[in-house]
Amino acid sequence: MADGRTEGAPWLAWARQALQQWSQLTQPPWWTPAAGTAAGLPDLNALTQMLRSLGGQPLQLDAAQWLQIQQDYMREAAELWQQGAQVQPPPDKRFAGEAWARNPVAAFQAALYLLNARTLMRMAEAVQADAKTKARIRFAVQQWIDATAPSNFLAFNAEAQQKAIETRGESLARGVQNLLQDLQRGQVSMTDPDAFEVGRNVATTEGQVVFENALFQLIEYKPLTAKVHERPFLVVPPCINKYYILDLQPDNSFLRFAVEQGHRTFVISWRNPDATLAQATWDDYIGDAVIRAIDVVREIGKADTINALGFCVGGTMLGTALAVLAARGQRKVESVTFLTTLLDFTDTGVLDVFIDEAFVALRELQYAHGGLLPGRDLATTFSFLRPNDLVWNYVVGNYLKGETPPPFDLLYWNSDSTNLPGKWYAWYLRHTYLQNELCQPGKLTVCGVPVDLGAIDIPAYVYGSREDHIVPIGGAYATTRHLGGPMRFVMGASGHIAGVINPASKGKRSFWTGPEGHFPESVDDWIAAATEHKGSWWTDWAPWIAAHGGRQIPAPRSYGNRRYRPIEPAPGRYVRVKADEALATLVTTPLTPVTSAAKG
Repeated sequence: MADGRTEGAPWLAWARQALQQWSQLTQPPWWTPAAGTAAGLPDLNALTQMLRSLGGQPLQLDAAQWLQIQQDYMREAAELWQQGAQVQPPPDKRFAGEAWARNPVAAFQAALYLLNARTLMRMAEAVQADAKTKARIRFAVQQWIDATAPSNFLAFNAEAQQKAIETRGESLARGVQNLLQDLQRGQVSMTDPDAFEVGRNVATTEGQVVFENALFQLIEYKPLTAKVHERPFLVVPPCINKYYILDLQPDNSFLRFAVEQGHRTFVISWRNPDATLAQATWDDYIGDAVIRAIDVVREIGKADTINALGFCVGGTMLGTALAVLAARGQRKVESVTFLTTLLDFTDTGVLDVFIDEAFVALRELQYAHGGLLPGRDLATTFSFLRPNDLVWNYVVGNYLKGETPPPFDLLYWNSDSTNLPGKWYAWYLRHTYLQNELCQPGKLTVCGVPVDLGAIDIPAYVYGSREDHIVPIGGAYATTRHLGGPMRFVMGASGHIAGVINPASKGKRSFWTGPEGHFPESVDDWIAAATEHKGSWWTDWAPWIAAHGGRQIPAPRSYGNRRYRPIEPAPGRYVRVKADEALATLVTTPLTPVTSAAKG
């Protein structure tokens, strides 16, 4: 085990072995000629052996289907060869530039690459294996297909070559400079890293930090209306990212939208874990963070109950906290909103390929005595879930073409990663992704009490994004099977982030609602009966949350109260800390437990 971060997961060993064989098939002239094949075409026998090696044991292959794939491949390859220099670039954005069309060799390579890619994926689909093994094979093969596109290599990228000629090599010089800068930063630049600054042009909604502890700061926002709802509103963002995804710019800030709707709005700003949190656990985050924040907001707002919203992992933690409160017989939250949240981890989409007993056991061993999962590791993992959009697109632009990516607030946030406490992470992997225990009544004990999601009997607004690859729509919908109160389920267009951050003022995309209180077992059945509405789901949520906000009262003239006084202006100190800076503290600071009242 080199560093304890990747070794031990069997499928990664399979991938390494297969990748070595794959690399032998992708040397110039792209597909190495082999005995019995036409020049420049792959050896299907070698591809077969590569796929057989993926499982670490012989895989069953459907002989008839295999033969059909081979026959189809040779027929399409022969047709491609007959077209020769007349081949047009295929309809793929990677090969859409005019340079590809003007270069017959490049156009042919692009067409041949896509033929090879389709054939390899058909071969992967033909493997007879259990569902999880097939999913892993598909995922690994897709990674290789994306990584080996001719557009990713200067020797084959017609556009990059043309640009190098037109700029007399200046684009190549800039590309090398961009590469060296990214190597220093430890990540591929997706946007100009100097174009944004937290508190200057992102995370700018006016407010004050009114409470802080070792885990989080609590920000209260300045009211924008003369009156506010009597019940305050608390937002729990994911701790695997920074909260300002909900407050990027004034025109796309969900937090500002909530303030504009007359809600006295608070948000948790998570500390970027450093050595002081190297022993922090899931219980600490539930008791000392989520429940503590609920209590502080209730006290500041002089309210028996508040409204709360959880986004992604923040929703998972909020749901856990509500189950803990229910087990204690405490009703502190009036309504809850879950945005792209997993409470039932039956359907976890592509992330399932990473999770098995060996992988989780490795993480538990790695973090048995504490430590931090580096934020860059998480960022890399999520980027490779969509490698063409979040990796290779920037490799080509930054390094082969020497371009500087344009300013983009969302991608700046995406690159501003956070660490995770190792014990928190290992617990989360085992009890949610691997064993799916949160939705099993009484199976888990958190903060000293057994939890049951069914005991959460307050109104819930459950939102899922149709094209979400992190929280699949079926996973978000599964929440409707476990909560004990009245629910409203809404599906939005687009993905995990773009679906949520869809400002009402812009009127873009769509959302769907179903018959009130009707939740069939399958999300597909719900979708079949749903009604589409143009615009943002925010316009549906606003009246729903208003109905649970209570009467209108004069907006407060000051932040906090006598006990919880303003500490510093929003966005506060915690959100400004970079992951690498926090990680560096492990070198000089011993691993000491976080002071916890979570068991109380």
